Amino acid sequence: MKILVPIKRVIDANVAIRVKSDETGVETNNVKMSMNPFCEIAVEEAIRLKEAGKASEIIVATIGNAKCQETLRAGLAMGADRAIHIETEEDLEPLAIAKLLKEVTLKENPDLVILGKQSIDGDNNQTGQMLSALLNWSQATFASKLEVNDNGFTVTREIDGGLEKIEISKPAIITTDLRLNEPRYASLPNIMKAKKKPLEVINVSDLNVDISSRTKIVKVTNPPTKSAGIIVDTVEELIEKLRNEAKVI
Repeated sequence: MKILVPIKRVIDANVAIRVKSDETGVETNNVKMSMNPFCEIAVEEAIRLKEAGKASEIIVATIGNAKCQETLRAGLAMGADRAIHIETEEDLEPLAIAKLLKEVTLKENPDLVILGKQSIDGDNNQTGQMLSALLNWSQATFASKLEVNDNGFTVTREIDGGLEKIEISKPAIITTDLRLNEPRYASLPNIMKAKKKPLEVINVSDLNVDISSRTKIVKVTNPPTKSAGIIVDTVEELIEKLRNEAKVI
């Protein structure tokens, strides 16, 4: 079984986000970047499937500028076999990303595409579902447990009411949730080996995909600061403030 794992380079989860002075976006210059945490979970799950003898090859893929190759090397160091970099300087929307991933998927013909349910920068939670629709493949989102069977996959997924177990056929798209696994740290020997693993670079123009933006960002600002709370002495005082100041009752 061949597995394709799309990953994304994002601002590190431990970094405080700063808005640019011109309010056109968030500051990324001299900011620590890393692999999206949900993508790390997807890579880890693919590696575990290979270690269990259920996968033969793992391919990590990403879309972005040249610096994204650092993220691909991180995936290779974790245990992926090779990498694909679709190079572009544009900041793409989920639909454009899904279209590009469709081309890569058709080229590689994997049995499974596993990716994070969302990235921590946009939090859109759209790419996996869009890719499934474009390919007309089975899909299971928010996976907290994944099992391989003869006909496809059994996926336990997190829903509002608890857990739901579904069976889907191959080929399939699966998006990962936080409780699926705990990603490993890459060892120093594997980091060195990753430098020699194959990394294919594809220019975005070579894929002949319409990646034009459907939306326009007007302005990016920090959320308004919250005012300090107050302490009331009695229930009557609380009700009075809720009625006359907050006007919620």
